[in-house]
Amino acid sequence: MNIKALCDFLESYAPLAYQEDYDNSGLIIGRSETELKKGIVCLDCTEAVVDEAITTGANIIIAHHPIVFGGLKRFTGKSYVERVVMKAIQHDIAIYAIHTNLDNVKLGVNNEIANRIGLQKRQILAPKEGEIRKLTCYCPNEHVGVLRDALFAAGAGQIGNYSECSFTSTGEGTFKPGHRSNAYIGEKGIRHYEPETCIEVIFPQHLQSEIVQNMINHHPYEEVAYQISRIENPNQEVGSGMIGMWEQSGNLEDFLAHCKKQFKTGVIKHTADLGKKIEKVAICGGSGSFLTKVAIAQGADVLFTSDFKYHQFFDAEAKIVLIDVGHYESEQFTMDLLLEIIQNKFPTFALSLTKINTNPVFYY
Repeated sequence: MNIKALCDFLESYAPLAYQEDYDNSGLIIGRSETELKKGIVCLDCTEAVVDEAITTGANIIIAHHPIVFGGLKRFTGKSYVERVVMKAIQHDIAIYAIHTNLDNVKLGVNNEIANRIGLQKRQILAPKEGEIRKLTCYCPNEHVGVLRDALFAAGAGQIGNYSECSFTSTGEGTFKPGHRSNAYIGEKGIRHYEPETCIEVIFPQHLQSEIVQNMINHHPYEEVAYQISRIENPNQEVGSGMIGMWEQSGNLEDFLAHCKKQFKTGVIKHTADLGKKIEKVAICGGSGSFLTKVAIAQGADVLFTSDFKYHQFFDAEAKIVLIDVGHYESEQFTMDLLLEIIQNKFPTFALSLTKINTNPVFYY
């Protein structure tokens, strides 16, 4: 197996199109044709992790956080980022990052947190808008089956837990083949009337090129009549955070004690206890303070995330309990998620979790 096969799989699970604008997910160092020997999964790619890869014979590191976010102008080894990049290149070790794209898919980072807390009836907290497109195309009635199958094969027609969703309507199309045309049906220079079917399917924006090309490849007409329109409906499968019902249910003290145990931490910062039963829980791996108002609007009793600044705790306004468990603590099980999905797909690929604790924060 080469690097490209691994990248293609990871990007089918968490498409790069779903990463945030500031992010740098994907293959950061390495050549896609390189054969894979062994891999290491980590949260942060530090110098110690690269040393671990060298020692164990691994030639790829799959990290959650990208080692490079912005452009590097010099490689002098003055910063840890430069040193990591230089050492990885010197030892022919690839580095792949799967960050906010894995945060934003339904079976990603937040789903793993929900598993640890024990949340039921899960939904994306802040679904992405403007991500859905609709394709409308027309074809002769006898080609509907072939064309619809081609659209489904390219990824069109997925709505939540349902696949191969489409709508068809029939009518009559007209066209007059020109003298330079190579018409599938009809005579040059004569208007033709053809019973046709209109096919409508929705799809995620990042699949548009592949879907349109598949349609053209399987359509009998020389010139295909179709249109792409933007759908304003939020994509319920993609977005920030997650919300669900805590299966145990209890007071804040019960919830905090449960979280301390599940996330292996001795301290959790939080706002005042509102004296309410904790039932509806909003979560976000990493820095999720931007979701406070969304969580309040959806009636969450708590928002479980990290990286609140001092004044952001005041945003709770006695409407919600804000819980800061720590950045590393909130995302630590992302490594287990990555190990599981890769091993399920490539069971013979030698892959292991790093033995390095890359958390840069210590508590006294």
